[in-house]
Amino acid sequence: MSVADYMTPRLVVVSPKTTISVAVELMKKNAIHRLPVMAGNQMVGLITHGIIQRAMPSQATSLSVYELNYLLNKTTVDQIMETAVQTVASSAQLETAIATMRKHKIGVLPVMTGDQVVGIITNNDILDAFLNIAGYGQPGIVTRVVVQHDHVGVIFAIGKVLAEHDLSIQTLMVVNHQAEKVIELHVNSERAADVNQVLTAAGFEVQPVSD
Repeated sequence: MSVADYMTPRLVVVSPKTTISVAVELMKKNAIHRLPVMAGNQMVGLITHGIIQRAMPSQATSLSVYELNYLLNKTTVDQIMETAVQTVASSAQLETAIATMRKHKIGVLPVMTGDQVVGIITNNDILDAFLNIAGYGQPGIVTRVVVQHDHVGVIFAIGKVLAEHDLSIQTLMVVNHQAEKVIELHVNSERAADVNQVLTAAGFEVQPVSD
């Protein structure tokens, strides 16, 4: 899984001298909260809804609507944008993007190929990626197999048992606990009871899954 697989490639950008009012309208129009700031082909900063909110006077001020509008039309992006922007390579693993966001407590990363911005990835993109990887919403059922004593070939053995009953694994994830592993399977069947019965009869410990 690479960042390129799940990033948003369609970029909406602004120039450094774009006014805050125009940036806000662009965000509203495109239903987004972040805009890379570009000087030609070079990214020089990032402007977000949160940065704009922090830069503008609070509602507790005595400024009128007209004065606030004046500020929005006078202030330009380069006056308040974030210039120390964290980025991620398009070829990087998705896990690298997640780790970078967690480390820097941010929710967005411009995606780079060399020195060119080719996309953007946000925490929502990563949540969508997880749902895709898990096969959420796709036909089939989910079941979990608990492995108390891990050994070589356990996933092969599970797949072999299912294949013998004309069942195939569509997606697979492994959750590591201290004393055990839980293998979560998305199987091409409409009946969880049938899948669980096949696995239990083969000696596997099946963990119930709630809807």
